[in-house]
Amino acid sequence: MPKIAKSILRRLALFILMLWIVSVVIFLALRVLPGDVAAVVAGTNATRAQYRALRASLGVDKPLIVQYLSWMGNVLSGNLGVSTLTGQSMGARIASRALLTFPLIVLSMIFALVCGITSAVYSLTSARAWVRQSLRAISVALGAVPALWAGLLLIMLFGKGSGLIGILPTQGFARSPLESWSSLWTACASLILPALSVGIITAAQIMRYTRSALVEVADSDYVTWSMAAGMTRAQALRTTGLRLAAPQILSVSGITFATMVTGVLTVESLFALPGLATLLLSDVSQRDLPAVQTELLLLAAFFLLVGFVVDVVGQMIDPRLRSTGDDVYRSREVVEEEAQ
Repeated sequence: MPKIAKSILRRLALFILMLWIVSVVIFLALRVLPGDVAAVVAGTNATRAQYRALRASLGVDKPLIVQYLSWMGNVLSGNLGVSTLTGQSMGARIASRALLTFPLIVLSMIFALVCGITSAVYSLTSARAWVRQSLRAISVALGAVPALWAGLLLIMLFGKGSGLIGILPTQGFARSPLESWSSLWTACASLILPALSVGIITAAQIMRYTRSALVEVADSDYVTWSMAAGMTRAQALRTTGLRLAAPQILSVSGITFATMVTGVLTVESLFALPGLATLLLSDVSQRDLPAVQTELLLLAAFFLLVGFVVDVVGQMIDPRLRSTGDDVYRSREVVEEEAQ
């Protein structure tokens, strides 16, 4: 079997193992919390017999191992269950909210990559010392700003009706994201400020890591040969340097992705966007545990899947990472140490 196939299978097995561990942790953590979903559904006027019957219908009177196996069996078969409070299908609820959250994540990541990589290159190749120093200082400052503060500042600057330069809406999505996408421009305009709130912070992190990766390859023979072929140092770093640093940049982008998604879930509440974060907070507050555990499991699966894809793609674009399973993580540590 080819080496890359063995590596992919090894990481796939690790992905499945980690997802199973996360599912157990989520299931047990929600059972430790005080409260009872059956009591919430039954209400204060329910009799004891009605309460017991409801617990039996929901399956929460069974042993924990039986409840867990039943839940995982349904998830693996594609049945995400229904909300105990609303009776709605969890698949439909999550799919509807994902129509807002995932476009917001994509916009934030595009902005972060474009601004982060571009500013990293200019911080090394600009002929003006003040530009290089300013970009480094800005990246450090922005990297320390929470997404919530960034969102508030952007609202005060660019929010319609409340900002100094009121050009962008701070709200605009209807209760159903599917309805809002019928007006493409309105929907996209409503996502610009939330995406900027998260993208600016993530761009600062990517800029520092990318700059460190470029510094590491700046004195390599490949860059020297490119300059000998007629390129300037700036041109060599923009072409050859970025290609050499691509595996590290990809790896670091995967590391910062989890932080970015956390920021996205935060700004959804700030901008009153009916995304996955709003759905999760609502279900937690109403003690809809079956819905909460499914939502948390899907978010965890998304995080782990991104890490899996980053590792596999990194090995495909850089054969050196196929020699051992730990090279990817060693390259990440090197870049992080350089950035610090």
